[in-house]
Amino acid sequence: MTTVDELRRDALRCHAAALAAIEPGALTAAALGPPALRAMLAEPGHRVHLLAAGKAAGAMARAALERLGALVRFGLVVVPADGTVDAPPAVRVMTAGHPLPTEDSARAGDAALELAAATGPEACLVVLLSGGASALLAAPAASLMLADKQAVTQRLLESGADVTALNAVRKHCSRLKGGGLLRAARRAAGVWTFVLSDVLDDDLATIASGPTVADPTTFEDALAVLDRFALRARVPPAVVRHLEAGGRGEAPETVKPGDPLLSRSRTIVVGNNKTAVEAARRAAEALGYTAAVLPPLTGDAAEAGRAIVARLRALPGGGAAAVVAGAEPTVRVMRGGRGGRAQHLALAAALALGDLRAVVLAAGTDGVDGPTDAAGALVDAGLVARATAAGVDLRAALDRTDSHPALDALGALVRTGPTGTNVSDLVVALRVAC
Repeated sequence: MTTVDELRRDALRCHAAALAAIEPGALTAAALGPPALRAMLAEPGHRVHLLAAGKAAGAMARAALERLGALVRFGLVVVPADGTVDAPPAVRVMTAGHPLPTEDSARAGDAALELAAATGPEACLVVLLSGGASALLAAPAASLMLADKQAVTQRLLESGADVTALNAVRKHCSRLKGGGLLRAARRAAGVWTFVLSDVLDDDLATIASGPTVADPTTFEDALAVLDRFALRARVPPAVVRHLEAGGRGEAPETVKPGDPLLSRSRTIVVGNNKTAVEAARRAAEALGYTAAVLPPLTGDAAEAGRAIVARLRALPGGGAAAVVAGAEPTVRVMRGGRGGRAQHLALAAALALGDLRAVVLAAGTDGVDGPTDAAGALVDAGLVARATAAGVDLRAALDRTDSHPALDALGALVRTGPTGTNVSDLVVALRVAC
């Protein structure tokens, strides 16, 4: 009979297989194969200006530089503060802040807009985007300061706003997001965007806040987000004034569907959460589990953790079974709490397991879950007993949204370090044969 230790080992193997499948360099190289290159070279210009931004920007840029070679005339690569990339002299490398934009983010945003504006009819602009690019490229609207954008982003994150709500506001406080980069590149022969999607439904307007695509949201939508989270009185007055002015038509809207600029823009998704989920499913089946893939887990993280356990219990008896899902849940961490959505999900799952001989792994594919040093957690039913013996109150930790210290004390955290990729979260749950 499979032991819990073997379940834990197998869950980590499934997680490793998922990370291998979303290696951004390989995905980018495949997307930039001969068909894309032939189409790109059919554009009026035979030169390339390259822009890469996001947690996977380093690996994506390396692959693109290998594929495009001497075609690249100028370039800019923007990575998080802990990232590095070797690039030829014509390609500038900058670091910037995440998840909150910093002064470096503002400098990078300006540099990106300058590169786009400098791309004339003799060149294409090739844009490589991955999760984190929204914060790494900050270009506040003319009436706003960087501090205003930092404050509104922080308030939205603290309020538990999902990425769609967050980006509706960010796009309307920016010169770059919501198609702003495409506007800046209006003279280019064409704009090609290659995306490693960190959004579960691959909504192009949401990924990296959609700098080269149409934005269906409006200034009124952005104001509605502030109202939904009761933030009008808690964000800088300049932000409210700017959004209200936009709602009155006194500030330019983001690029909208049907804009002629879009006819020169092409976007290709090189990989996404489904890529990771399918790799984890295949790995589970190769290890002897009957695997089921759930629809993506969204909504409250604790509810998502309990839902995974309920699905495990509902599986028919017989052989060893696996449940795999992508996840982008939300958790509003209370003051004094420490953790992230994957850890919160895993802790709720541990409390729901009871005597079920199973494990649940929940982790961010970028290796960072919230403002912690962990990617997520791997829990089993025995965690509750071990916590009791160690004097750790798991229920109180869940109620306080203080998952990280409790899980850390019990050796349940998954630490990978930054992975250099990002397609949102992955959940792998394994159950022994009944």
